[in-house]
Amino acid sequence: MMDYSEFFNRELERIKDEERYRVFQNIERLAGRFPKALWYPEKAVEQKEITLWCSNDYLGMGQNPEVIAALQGAAEQFGAGAGGTRNIGGTHKPIVELEHELADLHGKEAALVFTSGYVSNEASISTIANLLPDCVIFSDQLNHASMIAGVRQSKVEKKIFRHNDTAHLESLLREQPKERPKLIVFESVYSMDADIAPIARITELAKQYNAFTYIDEVHAVGMYGPRGGGVSEREGLAADIDIIEGTMAKAFGVLGGYITGKREVIDAIRSIASGFIFTTTLPPALAYAARVSISHLKQSRAERELQKLRVDQTKQALAESGIPMLPSETHIIPVSVCDAALCKKASDLLLQKHSIYIQPINYPTVPRGTERLRITPTPLHSEQDVDKLVSALKDVWQELNLDFTGSLVNPELERYTIA
Repeated sequence: MMDYSEFFNRELERIKDEERYRVFQNIERLAGRFPKALWYPEKAVEQKEITLWCSNDYLGMGQNPEVIAALQGAAEQFGAGAGGTRNIGGTHKPIVELEHELADLHGKEAALVFTSGYVSNEASISTIANLLPDCVIFSDQLNHASMIAGVRQSKVEKKIFRHNDTAHLESLLREQPKERPKLIVFESVYSMDADIAPIARITELAKQYNAFTYIDEVHAVGMYGPRGGGVSEREGLAADIDIIEGTMAKAFGVLGGYITGKREVIDAIRSIASGFIFTTTLPPALAYAARVSISHLKQSRAERELQKLRVDQTKQALAESGIPMLPSETHIIPVSVCDAALCKKASDLLLQKHSIYIQPINYPTVPRGTERLRITPTPLHSEQDVDKLVSALKDVWQELNLDFTGSLVNPELERYTIA
């Protein structure tokens, strides 16, 4: 007979032996005090104040008084929940207005909101690929897990092109008949390597080889472009992309994912995608708060400008200290550790000794041998915060005898292996 408890215990031990066991720190964010937070250590009597340095609330909009007031007011007006799916009583006024706001953000005809960015990718990619007859998908090898899930769920033929390698992409496109439907899926900002896709060249290839394009802008919306429309807006390429996908859970500081595009495409996905149809709608208060945040960042550049300043200051200070950074074109600063156990120890030391929280990034999020700390400066970090961060990292590197050169252990290990 199967001993289920024993089986799962063995699996957990295997995960722990491989340094893949995830520890979730109990953290209480404090409204109006970000990036400060309270940490509740396991079995400890008292909490401890810490500074967050790995939050995806990139601009601190989750703490914005205007956004908080919108959330509170909408909850009082509309209640806590949506009450149903979009088809069964859940299409409320705030979410309709949010979709109009998102379509305008990207200069598209229509938008569709999902409960998360993961769901929007998985549901939309699989639905588009299944709708297009005999479709073949071309997917960047470092695409997010949600995009990979959408590709796999579609069960159509797929081709994986080397990361940001447009020559390789073109060679794969050239193998297909021009009349065959093709779907190219890629990201603008890759959040673990902190690099940016060659969007212009990808859109050129899409036109040349008759391909439909789908870009994930979740780590870029709110922060790039004159109105926060992402890298595609900054580079004047939004109109050349068929589907722009994003999230309200990062720079906009709230929750939910979305897609934008031509009306007929969005309507087809709305009508068919099970990940949209069979999920309760985002609550009205969250939808309203997200719309207020998006509207604010369309008009205000102050948050983006101050964030860029803090990012530049942090990169400069880290470079001068000798802390090994991966090259970064973006607001994300990956710091190389290159060992799973040491990455976890570095994170623990920063938290316990220096009251700084940076989550360790280990396999399977990144390939083995490329483990790292992922730092995300925000406009609400101070110059003093930056100084304290760099001093703490130097102390941890010395205490753990970590490599200051940043040389990676087998940097290509598993880099090009996606099932």
